Amino acid sequence: MKNFYFLFTTVFVSALQLVSCGDICPSKYTLELPNPPESWVSLLGEPCWQVEWFDQNGENRRAELKSGENLEVEIPITWANPIIARPYWSEHSLNSEIFMPAGALFPFDAKKDTIRLSWEAGHDAVFYTELALANEQNSSKIPANFDWVRFRELFSSGVLGEEVRKDPWLVDWRSVAEKTISGNFDRRRLVPEKTEQKAIPVPSGIWYGTSPFAQPIMVENSEGIFPVRPEINVWISSNGILWANSDTWMLYKLKN
Repeated sequence: MKNFYFLFTTVFVSALQLVSCGDICPSKYTLELPNPPESWVSLLGEPCWQVEWFDQNGENRRAELKSGENLEVEIPITWANPIIARPYWSEHSLNSEIFMPAGALFPFDAKKDTIRLSWEAGHDAVFYTELALANEQNSSKIPANFDWVRFRELFSSGVLGEEVRKDPWLVDWRSVAEKTISGNFDRRRLVPEKTEQKAIPVPSGIWYGTSPFAQPIMVENSEGIFPVRPEINVWISSNGILWANSDTWMLYKLKN
């Protein structure tokens, strides 16, 4: 089956038509970060951000921002480019790899000299970087040539399952990227990763996940059922921070 999601001649040309910057687009853009979910801020405070992008030489760049700070980046305008903003809270020992990031794809999320990052585009940017990592073993498929317009339409077209449309972070994007590079992109792989429903004795209350789209878990009678994935899982509440995997769990108090 031909892989129509990799188009080597037309994707970026058509993508540039979506950018409202006239005939000449700037190479320097100010990044506009999204507001974090109120539940995260109320429990943990305002986050810091670790921002990643590719510069004009194709090199991975990284910057650290405090909440409310702006960042101007210089990026190439000749190919699709991901920007990722990972929230973190050092004071709570929650590093930039724990909570799901916001993101953007140039040129689709650019307007004049601004690139607006959103939670909805976070998985787009991460999938791009996962494709790039997988592509190191198979250089025939370049992420910049992926049909990002068609990919994004999947999440508003109704062809995907409701769970994934509501929370794309249920998908194992690394696995999807590896299979896409080694074979073809198949939307049927966009399904929730298998989880283990684990009963954990924690204080009653509302527990929030690390995806901005995750449904909160209501714990009653001091025991909750948590969907645990193979890697480390984290939930937060006014009663503390829960770390869990399939073998064990730990509960830490929030730092004042």
